[in-house]
Amino acid sequence: MTDIRRFKAFLALFLLTAGLFSCGSGQKEGSEQKPGSADTSAKAPAAKKKIIVFFGNSLTAAYGLDDPSQGFAGLIQKRIDSLGLNYKVVNAGVSGETTSGGNSRIDWLLKQPLDVFVLELGGNDGLRGIPVSETRKNLQEILDKVKAKYPDAKRVLAGMQIPPNMGQKYAGEFKEVYADLAKKNDVTLIPFLLEGVGGETKLNQADGIHPTAEGHKILAENVWVKIKDLL
Repeated sequence: MTDIRRFKAFLALFLLTAGLFSCGSGQKEGSEQKPGSADTSAKAPAAKKKIIVFFGNSLTAAYGLDDPSQGFAGLIQKRIDSLGLNYKVVNAGVSGETTSGGNSRIDWLLKQPLDVFVLELGGNDGLRGIPVSETRKNLQEILDKVKAKYPDAKRVLAGMQIPPNMGQKYAGEFKEVYADLAKKNDVTLIPFLLEGVGGETKLNQADGIHPTAEGHKILAENVWVKIKDLL
């Protein structure tokens, strides 16, 4: 082979080799994903929602309304959602419930975790003339059971008042139960759940006891001003 042919052969081999290397280097630096590497664009799972339990009677259960979400507990959930707070409301209201019935039912309810417990019972005790000492005892036992099961849970007591049908003495002693228990147990007190609604005809249904949807909006405000700082 002449020197010219050798040079041409060498040149062809050089160009071929250079072409192979250039084909393999087309991917931009840093674009190669390592095997098994995670996709960093994936969002982290949402945090588990904390639980607020409203434990009460027909007021909590939104008796007489077309939709339970119109009741004060449902309205609290809507407020929470609008503020982007990570809480879920559980409506544990049972129409006709007395403090004795609630004391029997609470053990079953406490099988599920909770972070905030709002106790709304006693109104039916007052309407039935149940001794104030019995109402006090049952409310105390409910609060004790919640604390024993979930010591870190925040407890709220919704105060209730009754008309003087049973006598001024009974009505006065009944009202004092809630303030006394709140102080004794160091729990948040809603002084009177029906403040601004009780006795107002236009804000109550025909029975004069259960609030209308408009009345429940006021109840929701009465509750919210006391629990908002707990969330």
